[in-house]
Amino acid sequence: MLEKIRYFILRAIRNMRQWPLLCSAAILTMAVALATMATFFLVVANVEQLAAGWTREVQVIAYLEKAPGQHELPGLRKKLQSFPEIESVRYVSPVEAMKRFKKRLADDASLLDGVNRNLLPASFELGLVAECRNQQGINKVIERLDGVLDVEDLRYGQKWLERFNSFVEMLRFIGMILGGFLIFAALFIVSNTIKLTLYARRDELEIMVLVGATMRFIKIPFLLEGALQGLLGGILSLGFLALIFKLLIEKSLASFWLTPTDFDLLFLSAGQQISLVGAGILLGVFGSLASLRRFVRI
Repeated sequence: MLEKIRYFILRAIRNMRQWPLLCSAAILTMAVALATMATFFLVVANVEQLAAGWTREVQVIAYLEKAPGQHELPGLRKKLQSFPEIESVRYVSPVEAMKRFKKRLADDASLLDGVNRNLLPASFELGLVAECRNQQGINKVIERLDGVLDVEDLRYGQKWLERFNSFVEMLRFIGMILGGFLIFAALFIVSNTIKLTLYARRDELEIMVLVGATMRFIKIPFLLEGALQGLLGGILSLGFLALIFKLLIEKSLASFWLTPTDFDLLFLSAGQQISLVGAGILLGVFGSLASLRRFVRI
């Protein structure tokens, strides 16, 4: 048994050495295909994590027609906090709103000197629970506010988040299309590499069949050849992915002005890295099978 395994492995390595250019092309194509798919996966995963962080900031701001009296505030807070969709309630008085506005103006705050401190409307800032930080949750809060507050205007930042999520979905779709195309190209190249090897050795294969070699004995070295190419392609794709992550993803997302300072970028876990290499092996095996089905009876 060990002697057979040794023969199969040596035969697969000899096949690869005989066609170094085609073998290298197959390995590189698989590496690029796997690295591209993994890159899109990392980009989407990190952007989704970033969007999840932004949703924590999603809140409904209810601007009031008239500032409530001090005796009314406790009752209003209690009513608002009783809403199952609301996590936190903060009242912003006209004076506090003006202070915030001056702080945002920074060096130009002097422009507001002499302006009535009660010019800006009072408001309630309503933080939402995690499962309600979406359009449905916001709509429920808006419905509940009717009859509780005299609202002049409502503001919330969910619409741009929905557009952003649509962008993430489009990015994922493009990654699937591009990755599928590259995987098909990798299968094609691996298949043709094995096919050329079979053409070159068709006389030898015929002799092996005449002397009693089984189909399994003939095809195993070619399957091992595809698996070895896939293994090397998977390992190489990890190297490509690490470079892309360091040079492109890490720098671009870290420099993005909306990225929080405490945001930790995700890379492939140990299990995902093993899965990536395993995908390379499967890619090589399926590429070999595609050729063997045409030239060797299985």
